[in-house]
Amino acid sequence: MNSMTSYKSSKLYGEVVVPGDKSISHRALIIGSLVTGKIKIKNLLESDDVIATLEALKTLGIIIKKNKNIWEVFGNGIGNLSGSGLSLDLGNSGTGSRLLMGLIAGSDVEATIIGDESLSKRPMKRIIKPLKKTGAVFDHPNNDNLPIKIKGSKIPLPLEYNSPVASAQIKSSILLAGLSSTGNTTIIEPSLSRDHSERMLKYLGAKISTIQLPDSSWKITLEGLPMLKPLNIEIPSDPSSAAFPLVASIITPNSEIKILNVCVNDLRMGLYKSLIEMGANISFSNRREINGEPIADISAKYSILKGIKIPKSRVASMIDEFPILSVAAVRAIGDTKMEGIEELRFKETDRIHAMSEGLRSAGIETKEKKDSLVIKGKGPDYAINGNITIKSRLDHRIAMSFLCLGLITENPIKVVDTDTIKSSFPSFFEVMNEIGAKLKHT
Repeated sequence: MNSMTSYKSSKLYGEVVVPGDKSISHRALIIGSLVTGKIKIKNLLESDDVIATLEALKTLGIIIKKNKNIWEVFGNGIGNLSGSGLSLDLGNSGTGSRLLMGLIAGSDVEATIIGDESLSKRPMKRIIKPLKKTGAVFDHPNNDNLPIKIKGSKIPLPLEYNSPVASAQIKSSILLAGLSSTGNTTIIEPSLSRDHSERMLKYLGAKISTIQLPDSSWKITLEGLPMLKPLNIEIPSDPSSAAFPLVASIITPNSEIKILNVCVNDLRMGLYKSLIEMGANISFSNRREINGEPIADISAKYSILKGIKIPKSRVASMIDEFPILSVAAVRAIGDTKMEGIEELRFKETDRIHAMSEGLRSAGIETKEKKDSLVIKGKGPDYAINGNITIKSRLDHRIAMSFLCLGLITENPIKVVDTDTIKSSFPSFFEVMNEIGAKLKHT
């Protein structure tokens, strides 16, 4: 059981690069397996979660090789996976497991998806329900949890699905299955979730449209059986990972940092918009685009923050960043209110409860409800004692959030089970210490 301890830091300063985007890395490998020919992927996130997806694809008959710092994927074309009776271990990867369900549903293969203790508790029903309409058969004896056996459809049916929630994982799994069908596949979602799959598919030559309907919902339509072009992909830096050094610099006095080559897709910018509303000194420069994704360099300085109410419409664009936002809220003047966030209870752990309980142990008043969290900000001058031990609950974002909090507490914060950080940000320790954090393996 590895642990890490965070000590009070005088300032954070410098220029850093965080690893490649996790969401885009999964999609580059999965969608890359569907092209006819070879693609090269630069800056792939080599985290535990992404490597689990990579190994699963290799088990499904896809050749993937590393050549120096470039990953090469030799795609077999759409619907051309191979194998029967396969076992695919996705570890702790919710994204990998759910997207692969869509990929398998649209292919003539049979495989069982398994995962670790944490992933095996996460709900899969909302993925299974629409995918069954393609003709795929699911066997899930453990109450819609992993392990789940999937027999893909030889001739997948196109489907139209009205999703009750805005979820990029639901949407992407349906799109991946729909690629193998002969008609159009349509998803309607109440608000627009992350669109990395749509951007990448469009970049590689698929015909896909996104329109807003009169009731403010969104309709995404994919034309089946596209000929995907073997174009190379460069992965931008992950804005969810960038959030940790960024928030740390905002709450640590005298700090000023720049993070390079970050994906600034508007559907991922909820945290950044919220921090700016709170008064954070954040700026964007060197804006450009790579393979359909906007990127920029992001600068941040120590700032005096005020509490705000996060609009529900913004939740989908910052769903992974609420733990680190909670840390920023500790230093704000006044309450920070987060509503419509019930989805957080179904992540690697119940993130609402994990953050609420951890902050209370640090002396921060919180109010937790089924779908909301209120944090009573202590302002910039309040001395937070620290001197606590936090269990990561096998959740990488909980672990990193409390390690960032430890940079401003009077006494250290120890986080237990920090190996989970490798699932998304394997260089977290090195990147943070490079800019002046005081993290130690303990």
